[in-house]
Amino acid sequence: MARIGIDTGGTFTDFVRLGGEPGSGPCAVHKVLSTPDDPARAVLAGLAGIGALGTSDRLVHGTTVATNALLTRSSPPVAFLTTRGFRDILEIGRQDRPDLYALEPARPEPLVPRHLRLEVAGRIGVDGTVLEPLDEAAVARIAARLVRAGLRSAAVGFLHSFAWPAHERKAAAILRRAGLAVCASFEVLREHREYERFSTTVVNAYVAPVVSRYLGRLARAAGGGRLSVMQSNGGIVSWRACARLPARTVLSGPAGGVVAAREAGRAAGFPRVISFDMGGTSTDVCLIDGEARLATDLRIGGIPVALPAIDVHTVGAGGGSIARVDAGGALAVGPGSAGADPGPACYGRGGREATVTDAHVFLGLLPPDRFLGGRMALDAGSAAAAVSRLARRAGLSPRAAALGILRVAEATMERAIRVVSLERGHDPSDFTLVAFGGAGGLHGAALAAGLGMERVLVPPDPGSLSALGMARAAVVQDLSQAALGPLGPHLGGIRDALAARLSRSMAAEGIAGPRIDASLDLRYRGQSFEIEVPFDGGREAFEEAHERLWLSRHPGREVEAVSVRVRATGEVAAPPPAAWPRGGADGSRALLFSRRAAFPAGERETAFFDRALLRAGNRLPGPAVVLEPTGTTVVPPGFAARVDRLGNLLVERGGPEVRP
Repeated sequence: MARIGIDTGGTFTDFVRLGGEPGSGPCAVHKVLSTPDDPARAVLAGLAGIGALGTSDRLVHGTTVATNALLTRSSPPVAFLTTRGFRDILEIGRQDRPDLYALEPARPEPLVPRHLRLEVAGRIGVDGTVLEPLDEAAVARIAARLVRAGLRSAAVGFLHSFAWPAHERKAAAILRRAGLAVCASFEVLREHREYERFSTTVVNAYVAPVVSRYLGRLARAAGGGRLSVMQSNGGIVSWRACARLPARTVLSGPAGGVVAAREAGRAAGFPRVISFDMGGTSTDVCLIDGEARLATDLRIGGIPVALPAIDVHTVGAGGGSIARVDAGGALAVGPGSAGADPGPACYGRGGREATVTDAHVFLGLLPPDRFLGGRMALDAGSAAAAVSRLARRAGLSPRAAALGILRVAEATMERAIRVVSLERGHDPSDFTLVAFGGAGGLHGAALAAGLGMERVLVPPDPGSLSALGMARAAVVQDLSQAALGPLGPHLGGIRDALAARLSRSMAAEGIAGPRIDASLDLRYRGQSFEIEVPFDGGREAFEEAHERLWLSRHPGREVEAVSVRVRATGEVAAPPPAAWPRGGADGSRALLFSRRAAFPAGERETAFFDRALLRAGNRLPGPAVVLEPTGTTVVPPGFAARVDRLGNLLVERGGPEVRP
């Protein structure tokens, strides 16, 4: 049975089919234009294109449906039932100011309008004491009113239900009997902090109808294949399980890229990498120090989603990002994107605004007849016209405008990498940059130069790497539970109970004997933040982490537990990366042609190579451009590239500088 990874992006939908003989690597790579109005159309077209429609293959899908529903507020309305006096917590939120210097700071509108945030009498104290009985009759009246109003789903979040869910369980049962689809907070996130718990539960209830409808329709249309979905935590789960907790997929696509970048770095001998995934609409970056960090402070459109997610930082800079002149007369790029339709001007589909891709075409770095392996011809004349129009508005020459577009976009991406590295105590020069996505190889070397990094790794088929990560991903499930209080043996009981629940859940996914890992969120008593450490690490692991992060430790202060976290992983049998055919240092057999291309230091005679004809051991001095169907890699002056045993391009500083 083959495994097919499917990554839906803003511009393209990518497919990788793994199967066949062991060691064969990807046996099919395919790319189609995305269909944002209905992502399933592109998915089904791509499956048909690789002969996988109606087969028994396992499909692993990275979907943006939940994310788009949140960002566009396009899901049906949802109600929120909570403890009397707490209906406005979704609007009040916290006292932090994400945009510190905004003169008129604005909070995102809650997903649930105030008239659908409903209160009910009933309250359980922090110690489990019933301070006021639940008014079950009032819950029934509310349920009837919601059904009459045409609502189909509701979220329930009561005070202290992370530890004492009896009232929440009763209320959810009453609402379900009335015919409502219900998400209760004790089922979604059993952790303290009411705002984040309530918000995550509402998000889950809000996106559930859209996601379940989409996945169900896709599963039926795809035929006999077993459909799984990539989660934000870097693991996969069956589509039916995903439909119950769709909030776990809000970083579905980027997570697949991080999984693949981690594996590519490990296989090449570089366990410390920064993944750099540049697609058509956005760029995702993640620091991987052996493993990618999981975060629980994710925000989508300003709305908290406190479920485990790979710590990815996203900026609006992609190949389709539109360049413009801002109100101050400066050149700006993004976050607006030309998307898949009409796309950049060079796509010839009606786009007129200059984009990052148009700048590359204008500068000679993207040959118009070689895009997508020659399957899609680019319109160089339209690209030049778009760049020239922008140049006139900016008062620049067309070449300066094109180079400026690239530099502004790269500055945005540099800042993103600094967020996940320097701002968290890591020197980017200690890491290898793994560049992928359709446009990652075009900018990797320039970013490495700006960040002081010595090496860029560009895997084979970089534009489909996220889909490859999905095809190779393991089944992963997470559970957590609040455990506020001192350290003690009772924490082991909580861990074991969570592990037992996960083992049963994994068995339902067809995984027997999963690997179980546990961790603790710890803090000094009185602190408002916590640090995740291995379960058996205890106080010593916490204080070491505290000193590493905050340069201090306090041996005399009490350490308390906040939450117990357990993860179950079921590894999958996927073929290992294939060895690349070997050759000598001379890569001239892969030379396609030479022509002049523009770089910041001037025009250079530049060699263009076919990546499929390169061999392990080949060395390519810059300036050079390496072409393949899913991506393009630029080796600028001052860099050189070599091909390793797995076919990765290692673009390293120190190549000869060639004068114009």
